[in-house]
Amino acid sequence: MNWNTMSKSILFVTGTRADFGKLEPLAIAAKEAGFAISFFTTGMHMLDRYGLTKLEVHRLPGAQVHEFLNQRAGDPQDMVLAKTVMGFSDFVKEHKPDLVVIHGDRVEALACALVCATNYIRCAHIEGGEVSGTIDEIYRHCNTKLASHHFVSSDDAARRVMTLGEAESNIHSIGSPELDFHAGPSGVTIEQVKARYDIPFDDFGISVFHPVTSEAATMGAQACALHGALIKSGRNFVLIAPNNDPGSADIFGVIDGLPDNQFRVLPSMRFAHFSELMKNAAVMVGNSSAGVREAPFIGLPSLDIGTRQTNRAKSPSVFFAEASDDAAIAQFLTEQWGKSYPRNDAFGGGSAATRFAEVLGQDSFWDAPLQKTFHDVAR
Repeated sequence: MNWNTMSKSILFVTGTRADFGKLEPLAIAAKEAGFAISFFTTGMHMLDRYGLTKLEVHRLPGAQVHEFLNQRAGDPQDMVLAKTVMGFSDFVKEHKPDLVVIHGDRVEALACALVCATNYIRCAHIEGGEVSGTIDEIYRHCNTKLASHHFVSSDDAARRVMTLGEAESNIHSIGSPELDFHAGPSGVTIEQVKARYDIPFDDFGISVFHPVTSEAATMGAQACALHGALIKSGRNFVLIAPNNDPGSADIFGVIDGLPDNQFRVLPSMRFAHFSELMKNAAVMVGNSSAGVREAPFIGLPSLDIGTRQTNRAKSPSVFFAEASDDAAIAQFLTEQWGKSYPRNDAFGGGSAATRFAEVLGQDSFWDAPLQKTFHDVAR
């Protein structure tokens, strides 16, 4: 590593419990490589109903944490976008980070990528180039065009980023960072997880069902149908609350009426504890990206519900159904409950953080121009 890189400051933007689980191993690796790291913490992290997960960010040793409240209950996404742009613009003018790291497809990442692009601040986008359902895919591809560097999870994602006109030299296929956690011991036992979160079940599935912004008007009906099918199964589930996208209030309306003897509802979990929970679950059901990325890596059978993860991934352990398809849901729970599959490495083998730090240690990363040009893919 060049001596000059040792003085670089890296700012990670986190708005949800999910993206923090992906950014944390990268931040730890960057810190161990000698970089100064900090977090701009906003979005769901700041809201009580979603577990006030900003506290998890503060637990990361050696990182400065800056908090920004970018929304009130009921704010539409365009208003959240505008508030975040204004707040982040003021922040970077004062703190002047050498690199801003954003993740994925959330509105907070879009806001911060836009600020970086308009101010010529070096910006790295994690897990671009993927396809999925709803407006998330639009946000993700926008972030790709706004960012100057790309750390993708697969060769397919790298190809899509190149198709969007990004220079191959600025694209680095490192795998999905959250798999770094799952690849090794979680550091806690399932007994400790059950005790901390008061989980009474020995045999359980995991359910995570998020709103789909383009289907906000029907999310209550979808949640009612899905959870009705889970109730009929007689199985026990640990249910992680949905994110705060439009439609979440209707999902919460269904969750609040679920029977306590069959569902343990949690606003959030620490990532190590969630990893251990997944490793001991019988199945996973819902529309979280964890069901199509992390579950196959662990070998946990998962049922992807609806359109939120459309075309996101393919694996022998991932099955698909509509929320209203009682028969398909019942069949999955009957046939897949407790099965185990070989580990699927489509999104990497658990070494993303090491590869991330290696790229940051190269002078060529920091010397790459910030004036972007479109690079046509050869035909």
